[in-house]
Amino acid sequence: MNKRQVGSSDLFVSEIGLGCMSLGTDEKHAKSIVDHALDLGINFFDTADLYDFGVNEEIVGKALKNRRHDIILATKVGNRWSDNKDGWYWDASKQYIIETVKDSLRRLQTDYIDLYQLHGGTIEDHIDDTIDAFEQLKREGVIRQYGISSIRPNVIREFVNKSSIVSVMMQYSVLDRRPEELFPMLQKNNIHVIARGPLAKGILTEKLLMNAGKKVLEKGYLHYTYEELSHVRSEVTAICNNRSLTEIALQYCLHSSEVATVIPGASKNEQLIENVEGVATIGLTNSQYSKIQEVTKTNKYELHR
Repeated sequence: MNKRQVGSSDLFVSEIGLGCMSLGTDEKHAKSIVDHALDLGINFFDTADLYDFGVNEEIVGKALKNRRHDIILATKVGNRWSDNKDGWYWDASKQYIIETVKDSLRRLQTDYIDLYQLHGGTIEDHIDDTIDAFEQLKREGVIRQYGISSIRPNVIREFVNKSSIVSVMMQYSVLDRRPEELFPMLQKNNIHVIARGPLAKGILTEKLLMNAGKKVLEKGYLHYTYEELSHVRSEVTAICNNRSLTEIALQYCLHSSEVATVIPGASKNEQLIENVEGVATIGLTNSQYSKIQEVTKTNKYELHR
């Protein structure tokens, strides 16, 4: 498995990681997927304290504790469950970050986190205090590096200008090219993208489009109608000489040097294998990459907040 450096940091991650949110709460089943990912050469695992009320971190921690020094472990902070667990609210305060990281460490069964990420962010946050929290944790050795998971351009710009983030996690795919407008800024500052949702909720896989779900059938996906999605799938496949959509989708993201890794989820080992095989194949040519861009939409972030 090829590895890429995250920014200018000491983190080197496999070109495909595992987005752990889709593992579920069956510990035995989740461990099977994690073990298989390790066997396939994946070393980057991403979770969050929000997922399943922290249970996801517990499951990931148990599954990885005997391989801790072989992997890069990432989690997130900022979404705080209400006392009765019927919802969550945003808390990016320094005090909350400093305190709640202890709970993530306990659940993950580790004494450090490789990549700690702010799980969102608004321009109204006290960003300097948030940055102070991450910098303090970094000095104390509790975290190795930190980043942000956000799709808000103005928030991302603030962190780029004020902090030492090494990564930005963003939804990015053939069908959602919005992050590309931020690539020049990120490249200039040597900050890399962690691409979540590269398969666009299964639309960019081999399963029939009609099986993508009722919502896609009725409303399409982002700015694409159902008919447009069908057309794009056919066009993209033809451009790439009938390679699988999964391969094309993952290789499209990895074609950009700004992307450190893609993190599709997997709820079955079969999905995991298909994803890894998609990354292991030859990359797209520059011509194929350009032609895909010609037949897809150059999305822009509508809310520059």
